[in-house]
Amino acid sequence: MTDSENIVADDSGEQVEVRRAKLAKLRDAGSNPYPNDFRPSHAIVEAIALAADVSDEDLHQTPRLVGVTGRIMAIRRMGKASFFHIQDRRGKLQVYARKDRLGGDGYGLFQSLDIGDIVGIRGHLFRTKTKELTVEAQELRLLAKCLRPLPEKWHGLADVEVRYRQRYIDLMVNPDVREVFEKRSLIVRLMRRFFEERDFLEVETPMMQPIPGGASAKPFITHHNTLDMELYLRVAPELFLKRLLVGGFERVFELNRNFRNEGISVRHNPEFTMVEFYQAYATFDDLMQLTEELFASLAQAVAGSLQLTYGEHGINLTPPWRRMTIREAVMEHGGATVADVDSLVGLEDFAQKNNLKVDDNASYGNLLVQIFEEVAEAKLIQPTFMTGYPIEVSPLARKNDKNGAVVDRFELYIGGRELANAFSELNDPADQRQRFMAQMDARAAGDEEANPIDDDYVRALEYGMPPAAGEGIGVDRLVMLLTNSPSIRDVILFPLLRPHR
Repeated sequence: MTDSENIVADDSGEQVEVRRAKLAKLRDAGSNPYPNDFRPSHAIVEAIALAADVSDEDLHQTPRLVGVTGRIMAIRRMGKASFFHIQDRRGKLQVYARKDRLGGDGYGLFQSLDIGDIVGIRGHLFRTKTKELTVEAQELRLLAKCLRPLPEKWHGLADVEVRYRQRYIDLMVNPDVREVFEKRSLIVRLMRRFFEERDFLEVETPMMQPIPGGASAKPFITHHNTLDMELYLRVAPELFLKRLLVGGFERVFELNRNFRNEGISVRHNPEFTMVEFYQAYATFDDLMQLTEELFASLAQAVAGSLQLTYGEHGINLTPPWRRMTIREAVMEHGGATVADVDSLVGLEDFAQKNNLKVDDNASYGNLLVQIFEEVAEAKLIQPTFMTGYPIEVSPLARKNDKNGAVVDRFELYIGGRELANAFSELNDPADQRQRFMAQMDARAAGDEEANPIDDDYVRALEYGMPPAAGEGIGVDRLVMLLTNSPSIRDVILFPLLRPHR
């Protein structure tokens, strides 16, 4: 055997056959290679903590007995005494295996083990001459045989497609990947705590809806056999959450999945996580401050600073953040003039002169937003609240009191990407019905993402919804920012992929 056994992954070659032969030999000898009767007394970090402040002499004179489990990640075989490393959910530990301690059968079992096997060890802690904490095995159990070799230690699992498709291997061999998902879990826990501390009630609303409302997006369609009706995987929980405002739940949030039957990219996955929250007697200005507080608290807890690195950019999350209108952004980042942004003709001429990809026959508001996305969005690196959204693209938002052509809405951009969308809510049922009708006209003209009419939602508004503001934050994109991850697939455990061919 080699001094360090770290074998390149091979799905169908000789190594798999060798491992299957070892498995057969164990079974023939009456051994169960997949038992479930070994109980660890310590996680590896707990075993390490037992010896943290203990001298080598004290470890020898007063042995610390531990029972640990883990996956073998490296082996050094040296005749009648060998070393190997195991890894559990929290850490790594070296194990010393001696024939005179394990006995012939126990050491024979060790000789049949491979990298990737899951084992249970009982023994005493000591430190080697190089001061590495080690457990001297007195009992060795095979708990699960690994039949496929792991990727080679020094190169890891580098193929991005394989990493996403076989995330279980990625997590085994890439510590940085494990850390990203541990941070994601922390972020989700902290977000829940943030809202609960502010008297928001966490709720659950339907994933399957008879009307796909709450966002301009293309839904997934399914069929309920018993009711013989089409249902839609929700594109957003908004309209149900606002029904709860009508019912008297004045502060609610939901942290869950949305589904949109749209493209896949480094920023988009058809199934994604959002936190959406609503607060009665608040405006979109109030939510700007709340959002600054939330992001700053998460960054401090996860990254230890409000100064982040994202890709090639340094990002400063220290409040207050910049606020600017869509029109201002098109002028500042696209070079447009006041004349360009003040009329539909001006926008059309500007788009044509700059060879921008925009829809033909778009309304003024739609065209302004499309041009903004083309010329300005990617340049919004530092946290920026974009405001001044046209009413045509905001069918559920409240009109601005001073300018009825725009709504009280913001989108938050950081690192050139949208992370949040919020507005003061439209609670006038007559206005809401008119907006829905305008959306139906847009749908008839070919806009598949236009909102359909939800008559029950309008009925709910007729009972009176308190003035309120609401916001949705893309959790996946937020995790990308706080972990410096370039693709949404890096922060979703099992992203959607094309079938493997």
